[in-house]
Amino acid sequence: MAEVLAVEIEGLVKTYRRRSAPPVTAVGGLSFQVPTGSVTALLGPNGAGKTTTVEICEGFRRADSGVVRVLGLDPARCGTALHPRVGVMLQAGGVYPGARAGEMLRLVAAHHRDPLDPDALLGRLGLVDAARTVYRRLSGGQRQRLALAIAVIGRPDLVFLDEPTAGLDVQARRATWELIEELRTSGVTVLLTTHAMDEAERLSDQVVIVDHGRVVAAGSPAELTHGGAEGQLRFRAPGGLDVDRLLLALPDGTVAREMPLGHYLIAGEVDPQLLAAVTAWCASNGVMAQDLRVEQRSLEDVFVELTGSELRP
Repeated sequence: MAEVLAVEIEGLVKTYRRRSAPPVTAVGGLSFQVPTGSVTALLGPNGAGKTTTVEICEGFRRADSGVVRVLGLDPARCGTALHPRVGVMLQAGGVYPGARAGEMLRLVAAHHRDPLDPDALLGRLGLVDAARTVYRRLSGGQRQRLALAIAVIGRPDLVFLDEPTAGLDVQARRATWELIEELRTSGVTVLLTTHAMDEAERLSDQVVIVDHGRVVAAGSPAELTHGGAEGQLRFRAPGGLDVDRLLLALPDGTVAREMPLGHYLIAGEVDPQLLAAVTAWCASNGVMAQDLRVEQRSLEDVFVELTGSELRP
C-alpha cells in the first residue's frame, strides 16, 4: 500500500524579482514529502528557502513552478477547504494587539467545529496568569505560546510550526515538546522549522535539510547522524597540542581538530584500535587526556558539514 502523504513538494521554484537589483531565487527545484502522522523538521541556514517553502504550503505565497499538495489539495487554490484542517503558527502578527490572550484563543476556537478546550490549553501552556493580559503587553515567550495554542486549538490534521520554542524558558520549551509529541500520537502531522538541533533530533521522525533552495539531505535523525563517521572520540587536554603529529599515529581517514581550545575531537572509524592509539600517543607525549568519551555524530555536526559554518545575514 502506498504511503499516505500530508505534504508533497516536487520541483518547487520561487523567484523574487526586484526593481533595482537582480532577481533572487529563494527556492530552486525543491522536492520532499511529509508522511501523514509524522513530525518533519525543515532545517537550513538563514536564506535557505525554508520560510518561502512553508508560506507556499500555507497558501500565503504562490509558487512560480512545481507541484505542491497539502492534504492532497493545491494550497493556492483550495484555501477555503484547507483552512479548517490546517493549523499555522506565525512568528509575528495574526493577533489583535488590543485583544486579551484568553479572548483571542476563544475567538479562534469559536470558528472551529470541535475545538480543544481553550482554558485547558491555556493551562497546558502556562498562560492562565496571562489570559486577561492584552497581546501587546505579553512577553515574547507568552506570545510564542499563544501562537502555538492558536495553531492547535481547532484539532487540525496538519500543523505548521515556525520556530515553536524560540525564546522560551526550559519549562515552556519542555511543555511545547510534550504537546508536539502528543499531536503526533493523536495522528496529527507536524511540519516545523527550527534552529534548535536538539529539538529536531528529539522530536522528528524525518529531517529535511535545505540550502540555497534545494534539499541537501533527508532522512530520520538516526540515518543522518550514522552517515559517514559512525562516531567521535572527544577528550580534554592542555590547549595547543600538535594535532598533525597526533594524526600520524592514527589510521588513514581519521580527522583531528581542537575546538574550542583544550577540547579535542577525533572523527573516523571509532573502534578499540583507534581508542588505544589515541591514549598511547597521549601517554608517550606526557599528556593527560581527561573526560575521554565516544559519541555519535550529532545532527548539528551533520548540519554544519552540509551547509558550512559561516554565518549568514
